Amino acid sequence: MLNFVSSWFVILYIKCTFANNFTSMNKDFKMVATTMFGLESVLAEELTNLGAKDVQESIRSVSFKGDEGFMYKANIALRTAIRILKPIKVTKIYDEEDLYDTVKKIKWEKYLDIDGTFAIGAVSNSKNLPNHSHYIALKSKDAIADYFRDNFGKRPDVDVDYPDLKIHIHINKDLLTISLDSSGDSLHKRGYRTATNIAPINEVLAAGMVLLSGYRGDENFIDPMCGSGTILIEAAMIANNIPANINRKRFGFESWKDYDEELYFTIQDSLLKKIRSSHFKIMGFDKAPSAIVKANANIKEANLDEFIGVHHVNFFNSTKEVFGKTTILFNPPYGERLNVDTQEFYKKIGDTLKHNYPDSTAWFITSDIQALKHVGLRTSKRIDLRNGDLDCKFVRYDLYEGSRKFKKNNPTFGSEEE
Repeated sequence: MLNFVSSWFVILYIKCTFANNFTSMNKDFKMVATTMFGLESVLAEELTNLGAKDVQESIRSVSFKGDEGFMYKANIALRTAIRILKPIKVTKIYDEEDLYDTVKKIKWEKYLDIDGTFAIGAVSNSKNLPNHSHYIALKSKDAIADYFRDNFGKRPDVDVDYPDLKIHIHINKDLLTISLDSSGDSLHKRGYRTATNIAPINEVLAAGMVLLSGYRGDENFIDPMCGSGTILIEAAMIANNIPANINRKRFGFESWKDYDEELYFTIQDSLLKKIRSSHFKIMGFDKAPSAIVKANANIKEANLDEFIGVHHVNFFNSTKEVFGKTTILFNPPYGERLNVDTQEFYKKIGDTLKHNYPDSTAWFITSDIQALKHVGLRTSKRIDLRNGDLDCKFVRYDLYEGSRKFKKNNPTFGSEEE
């Protein structure tokens, strides 16, 4: 009888231990996805559609909850996220010593081996501490190095290029947030860009613009000034539901101590099974032969050459050669990239759209707000965005076919009319 009871006790202990381990592995935790100004609502909707919990927008970031598998999924699939951060400490600090002491008190051996490598990124906006990100990063690095040296007699090395652990320090006023950066390199580095043009558009911004336009692959798509093809590639990935970062060679979490490779490939396979095929045209034009060569190289690297066609055509001499509704979306040169008469250039854009592209919705981004007056068409929507350091407007024009009958606006992705 005693042996029978003992056996059941052992079985019950094993079951409870397994259940506790399984629960801890699948426990939800808070994460923060950073993004670009103006894309917060787009990212929030992406996260919601992906299955995130407790999604909350902030300035250039969106917080949410999910488990380890969802962290992998977010990194692979999100189009408008720059980084996926996992906060491990949030507290108030009032000076440099508070920063040092707080960082040093963390049990870093849970996240990093003594023979491993680490790097630190920092952002500071505080009256009590220097707003110099490099200094904040150095102070935090010293705290981690001293923690290991004091406790283990040796410290891990710093590797800014390929660290085993990337740490993010964020200070806003007196609030310190210490996070693990699960992405590693910025998620705009998709892995398909081998050739670049002058001032190529950021991949995250390109994807955000396509999503804001409402394009989902159910009509034709044209970028008439395609440059090295970034907007075309992001549009094709959206049209076919291809995960944004499927071409990346590495994520930061792959070198974490608790990385689950089997779970990662399970998540990746589940996303790949959701790829669909869009049968509408996706086309790009550019008047520069060098741009066409670069666009074709990037499209091939992204494995999208069967979905996208690019042509050596000057947009101002072009006409719409596809039937049906079409989204036209582009990033015309502006500022330092525009070495022509601004008034004449934007007037040509308006004339070409008005006369040669009926039954279309045209979108483009510009930092030259005054130049919009010369387009000669009425905007139906204006959205504030930023392209690098430039404040921009992302504008929409509805182009009618034949008579000027009222055309219902397609629903857009998280945008508001002005």
